[in-house]
Amino acid sequence: MAEPQGTLVEPAAVVQDLRVAASTYRARSLVRITLRRLARSYSALWGLFMVCALIFIAVFADAIAPYGSAEIVSGGGSLTQPSWQHPMGIDLLGRDVFSRVIYSSRVAIYVGIVSIILSLLPGIPLGIVAGFYGGRIDKAIMTVMDIILAFPIFLLAIVVMVILEPSTTNVVIALGIVRIPIYARVVRGSVLSVKENEYIEAVRALALGPLRMLFRHILPNCMAPIIVTSTLSVATSILIESSLSFLGLGTQPPTPSWGWDLKANLVFIDMNPWIVISPGLAIFLTTLAFNMLGDGLRDALDPRLKR
Repeated sequence: MAEPQGTLVEPAAVVQDLRVAASTYRARSLVRITLRRLARSYSALWGLFMVCALIFIAVFADAIAPYGSAEIVSGGGSLTQPSWQHPMGIDLLGRDVFSRVIYSSRVAIYVGIVSIILSLLPGIPLGIVAGFYGGRIDKAIMTVMDIILAFPIFLLAIVVMVILEPSTTNVVIALGIVRIPIYARVVRGSVLSVKENEYIEAVRALALGPLRMLFRHILPNCMAPIIVTSTLSVATSILIESSLSFLGLGTQPPTPSWGWDLKANLVFIDMNPWIVISPGLAIFLTTLAFNMLGDGLRDALDPRLKR
């Protein structure tokens, strides 16, 4: 009776399958551990709740706001104090302040998120190339990044906005440009750290191509600092947009903006402080929410950094 013959399996194929399974298991375990740590942080949960609420308000502003952002609800010429019908009062032009604060959240979310995406698109590849290849390439890239970082971000944003015309889109472009060096340095540092690990040496031994090694094994292990930096940077971007609008270099009327409303109503703070407090409070709560969420993500993704 003939013995059944087994199918021979190449050792390299077995190693490849085991490596893929181990990588998938590590990724899923990291997600579960991160979510568990995040759930134990009250400040992070509050930040996540506030961020979700802000995004919900921005998306459904048309349904939440009782009036349009430029709708005249009174005759104008007088500053109406807060009431049940107008919780934050009416500005000098007769517009409902509460509705304008609601609609301004759209500009804040748009600028905060899209500007970060514009920074990440060139910042991540530059950081990966500099950290992975090193040598003259690293020196050339990081020299340019260091020169840009030598100037304050807000000052660079003002310079870009002076070159471009003031608008919300140009604010996004300006913030996207000036933040590229930040992400390039973050990614470069992570790549330098990750590529020295033992499992990367094992991947090199399998003779995988450099692109596959970069995007399948190195970049996924650099995502933690990228996520944390991006979350914290959203708050800074919103604050800078409000500051540029306050200076008249950002969002322009009739598009509602917290910074522009602060500028337009600041002279009336003695007569009706709520028309200034309302947009200022919105800026404060929004930046606080993203900072709390960013701190919570940092502690969850890397407990060694927990204070």
